[in-house]
Amino acid sequence: MDFEQLSMPDANVRFYPAFFSPEESSALLADLTTNIAWKQEQIQIFGKPVAMPRLTAWYGDEGKSYSYSGLTSHPLAWTETLLAIKSRVDAASDATFNSVLLNLYRDGRDSMGWHSDDEPELGTNPVIASVTFGASRTFQFKHKQNPDLRAAVELTSGSLLIMAGTTQHFWKHQIPKTKQPLTARINLTFRIIVK
Repeated sequence: MDFEQLSMPDANVRFYPAFFSPEESSALLADLTTNIAWKQEQIQIFGKPVAMPRLTAWYGDEGKSYSYSGLTSHPLAWTETLLAIKSRVDAASDATFNSVLLNLYRDGRDSMGWHSDDEPELGTNPVIASVTFGASRTFQFKHKQNPDLRAAVELTSGSLLIMAGTTQHFWKHQIPKTKQPLTARINLTFRIIVK
Protein backbone atom coordinates (compact mmCIF):
# COMPACT_ATOMS: atom_id res chain seq x y z
CA MET A 1 0.00 0.00 0.00
CA ASP A 2 1.45 3.35 -1.08
CA PHE A 3 2.10 5.94 1.61
CA GLU A 4 3.83 9.29 2.06
CA GLN A 5 6.31 9.86 4.90
CA LEU A 6 5.73 13.44 6.04
CA SER A 7 8.93 15.50 6.24
CA MET A 8 8.77 16.54 9.91
CA PRO A 9 11.68 16.59 12.36
CA ASP A 10 11.15 14.90 15.74
CA ALA A 11 8.25 12.92 14.29
CA ASN A 12 7.27 9.75 12.46
CA VAL A 13 4.11 10.42 10.43
CA ARG A 14 2.90 8.24 7.54
CA PHE A 15 -0.05 9.10 5.31
CA TYR A 16 -1.98 6.55 3.22
CA PRO A 17 -4.28 8.61 0.96
CA ALA A 18 -6.35 5.67 -0.32
CA PHE A 19 -6.30 3.11 2.49
CA PHE A 20 -10.01 2.34 1.94
CA SER A 21 -11.60 2.43 -1.50
CA PRO A 22 -14.24 5.08 -2.33
CA GLU A 23 -16.94 2.40 -2.23
CA GLU A 24 -15.80 1.09 1.16
CA SER A 25 -15.53 4.63 2.51
CA SER A 26 -19.10 5.54 1.48
CA ALA A 27 -20.51 2.36 3.01
CA LEU A 28 -18.53 2.79 6.24
CA LEU A 29 -19.54 6.46 6.55
CA ALA A 30 -23.21 5.47 6.30
CA ASP A 31 -22.78 2.61 8.79
CA LEU A 32 -20.92 4.68 11.37
CA THR A 33 -23.27 7.66 11.05
CA THR A 34 -26.22 5.42 11.92
CA ASN A 35 -24.79 2.79 14.26
CA ILE A 36 -22.48 4.72 16.60
CA ALA A 37 -23.79 6.12 19.91
CA TRP A 38 -22.85 9.74 19.19
CA LYS A 39 -23.06 12.38 21.90
CA GLN A 40 -22.09 16.00 22.37
CA GLU A 41 -19.91 16.34 25.47
CA GLN A 42 -19.52 19.45 27.60
CA ILE A 43 -16.03 20.67 28.46
CA GLN A 44 -14.91 23.34 30.91
CA ILE A 45 -13.39 26.51 29.44
CA PHE A 46 -12.43 29.15 31.99
CA GLY A 47 -14.70 27.42 34.48
CA LYS A 48 -17.77 27.46 32.25
CA PRO A 49 -19.38 24.45 30.50
CA VAL A 50 -19.13 24.68 26.72
CA ALA A 51 -20.45 22.18 24.17
CA MET A 52 -17.69 20.47 22.20
CA PRO A 53 -17.68 21.61 18.55
CA ARG A 54 -18.22 18.03 17.29
CA LEU A 55 -19.92 14.79 18.34
CA THR A 56 -17.86 12.01 19.91
CA ALA A 57 -17.96 8.35 20.96
CA TRP A 58 -15.48 6.06 22.76
CA TYR A 59 -15.29 2.32 22.01
CA GLY A 60 -12.79 -0.29 23.11
CA ASP A 61 -11.80 -3.24 25.23
CA GLU A 62 -13.46 -3.50 28.63
CA GLY A 63 -11.81 -1.30 31.24
CA LYS A 64 -9.95 0.92 28.74
CA SER A 65 -11.25 4.28 29.94
CA TYR A 66 -9.74 7.50 28.64
CA SER A 67 -9.51 10.99 30.14
CA TYR A 68 -9.01 14.19 28.12
CA SER A 69 -10.21 17.80 28.36
CA GLY A 70 -11.49 17.10 31.87
CA LEU A 71 -13.72 14.24 30.66
CA THR A 72 -13.42 10.53 31.42
CA SER A 73 -14.93 8.20 28.82
CA HIS A 74 -15.74 4.55 29.54
CA PRO A 75 -15.69 2.33 26.45
CA LEU A 76 -18.71 0.97 24.68
CA ALA A 77 -18.28 -2.55 23.28
CA TRP A 78 -16.72 -2.88 19.83
CA THR A 79 -19.13 -3.18 16.91
CA GLU A 80 -18.46 -5.60 14.05
CA THR A 81 -17.77 -2.63 11.76
CA LEU A 82 -15.25 -1.09 14.14
CA LEU A 83 -13.47 -4.43 14.59
CA ALA A 84 -13.23 -4.86 10.81
CA ILE A 85 -11.70 -1.37 10.41
CA LYS A 86 -9.39 -1.98 13.38
CA SER A 87 -8.09 -5.23 11.90
CA ARG A 88 -6.87 -3.46 8.77
CA VAL A 89 -5.47 -0.50 10.70
CA ASP A 90 -3.65 -2.81 13.15
CA ALA A 91 -1.89 -4.54 10.25
CA ALA A 92 -0.74 -1.27 8.64
CA SER A 93 0.37 0.20 11.97
CA ASP A 94 2.22 -2.83 13.34
CA ALA A 95 0.16 -2.29 16.50
CA THR A 96 -2.79 -3.88 18.28
CA PHE A 97 -5.13 -1.08 19.25
CA ASN A 98 -7.49 -1.57 22.18
CA SER A 99 -9.66 1.55 21.83
CA VAL A 100 -10.89 4.17 19.41
CA LEU A 101 -12.11 7.75 19.76
CA LEU A 102 -14.64 8.66 17.08
CA ASN A 103 -15.36 12.26 16.09
CA LEU A 104 -18.24 13.38 13.90
CA TYR A 105 -17.64 16.78 12.29
CA ARG A 106 -21.11 17.77 11.08
CA ASP A 107 -19.87 20.62 8.85
CA GLY A 108 -17.00 23.10 8.54
CA ARG A 109 -17.96 24.82 11.81
CA ASP A 110 -17.07 21.70 13.80
CA SER A 111 -13.40 21.57 14.74
CA MET A 112 -10.63 20.33 17.03
CA GLY A 113 -8.21 22.81 18.64
CA TRP A 114 -4.45 22.51 19.08
CA HIS A 115 -3.48 19.54 21.26
CA SER A 116 -1.22 16.51 21.54
CA ASP A 117 -2.37 12.97 22.23
CA ASP A 118 -0.03 12.68 25.21
CA GLU A 119 -2.30 11.70 28.09
CA PRO A 120 -0.72 9.37 30.68
CA GLU A 121 -3.02 6.48 29.66
CA LEU A 122 -1.32 6.38 26.25
CA GLY A 123 2.18 5.74 27.60
CA THR A 124 5.48 6.86 26.07
CA ASN A 125 5.70 7.41 22.30
CA PRO A 126 2.11 6.32 21.56
CA VAL A 127 1.05 5.13 18.12
CA ILE A 128 -2.11 6.93 16.98
CA ALA A 129 -3.83 5.80 13.77
CA SER A 130 -6.40 8.19 12.30
CA VAL A 131 -8.96 7.11 9.66
CA THR A 132 -11.21 9.56 7.80
CA PHE A 133 -14.53 8.95 6.03
CA GLY A 134 -16.58 11.69 4.38
CA ALA A 135 -15.56 15.29 3.73
CA SER A 136 -11.86 16.15 3.41
CA ARG A 137 -10.41 18.34 6.17
CA THR A 138 -7.00 19.95 6.60
CA PHE A 139 -4.97 18.43 9.45
CA GLN A 140 -2.37 20.90 10.73
CA PHE A 141 0.80 20.30 12.77
CA LYS A 142 2.76 22.81 14.86
CA HIS A 143 6.08 22.09 16.59
CA LYS A 144 5.89 22.74 20.36
CA GLN A 145 9.40 24.19 20.72
CA ASN A 146 9.50 25.98 17.38
CA PRO A 147 5.94 27.16 16.58
CA ASP A 148 7.08 28.53 13.21
CA LEU A 149 7.75 24.93 12.17
CA ARG A 150 4.49 23.68 10.68
CA ALA A 151 3.11 21.00 8.40
CA ALA A 152 -0.29 20.07 7.01
CA VAL A 153 -1.98 17.22 5.18
CA GLU A 154 -5.42 16.97 3.58
CA LEU A 155 -7.24 14.04 5.20
CA THR A 156 -9.34 12.65 2.36
CA SER A 157 -12.11 10.08 2.62
CA GLY A 158 -10.63 6.61 3.07
CA SER A 159 -7.25 7.91 4.19
CA LEU A 160 -5.12 6.67 7.10
CA LEU A 161 -2.65 8.83 9.03
CA ILE A 162 -0.28 7.11 11.47
CA MET A 163 1.55 9.18 14.08
CA ALA A 164 4.29 7.28 15.94
CA GLY A 165 7.63 7.71 17.67
CA THR A 166 8.14 11.08 19.36
CA THR A 167 5.43 12.88 17.33
CA GLN A 168 3.17 13.59 20.33
CA HIS A 169 6.10 14.85 22.44
CA PHE A 170 7.19 17.48 19.92
CA TRP A 171 4.10 18.35 17.88
CA LYS A 172 0.55 19.58 18.38
CA HIS A 173 -2.19 19.08 15.79
CA GLN A 174 -5.62 20.48 15.01
CA ILE A 175 -8.58 20.44 12.61
CA PRO A 176 -9.44 24.14 12.17
CA LYS A 177 -12.87 25.55 11.39
CA THR A 178 -13.56 26.46 7.78
CA LYS A 179 -16.19 28.60 6.08
CA GLN A 180 -16.27 26.24 3.12
CA PRO A 181 -19.61 24.45 2.79
CA LEU A 182 -18.74 20.89 3.82
CA THR A 183 -20.68 17.69 4.36
CA ALA A 184 -20.09 15.48 7.38
CA ARG A 185 -16.77 13.81 8.21
CA ILE A 186 -16.18 10.93 10.61
CA ASN A 187 -12.71 10.42 12.05
CA LEU A 188 -11.56 7.39 14.03
CA THR A 189 -8.38 7.68 16.08
CA PHE A 190 -7.23 4.27 17.23
CA ARG A 191 -5.17 4.19 20.43
CA ILE A 192 -3.56 1.82 22.92
CA ILE A 193 -4.55 2.50 26.52
CA VAL A 194 -1.67 1.15 28.61
CA LYS A 195 -2.96 1.92 32.14
